[in-house]
Amino acid sequence: MPLVRIALRRGKSPAYIAALRNGIYAAMRESFNVPENDRFILVSQHDADEFDYDPNYLGIARTDDLVIVQIACNNTRTVEQKQGFYRSVVEKLTADPGLRPEDVFINLLETAKENWSFGNGVAQYA
Repeated sequence: MPLVRIALRRGKSPAYIAALRNGIYAAMRESFNVPENDRFILVSQHDADEFDYDPNYLGIARTDDLVIVQIACNNTRTVEQKQGFYRSVVEKLTADPGLRPEDVFINLLETAKENWSFGNGVAQYA
C-alpha cells in the first residue's frame, strides 16, 4: 500500500538505486508491517538545476548526495512506528549504499484507506 517516491541528483549507478529501493522496502516491512510484495517504488533523478534544497536547514548539513523519500501511506501508524521507520531507513541507507544520515530526508503523506485503487477500478481497502 505505500507508494514510495525517491528523488536524487542524477548520476548514481543502478546498484546505488537498487540499494535505495531495497533499503526503504526492508524498513517498511520491518517498521510498518508492509506485506511481502507490496512494493511500488518510483525513482527520479534530477539535474542540478532541477534539485533545489537548503544545505543547512534546521542545522542539518546536507550535501549533493541528498536523497528525498516521500511515501504515501495509510494513516494507521503510531508516532513510535514512524520514528522507528525513520531510524531504520537511515540505518539501512548508511550501510548500503553508504549515505550519510544527514542526507536522508523522509516525508510521509498519510491518507485514508479508501483512497487507494490497486487496479481494476476497485478500492480494495474500502
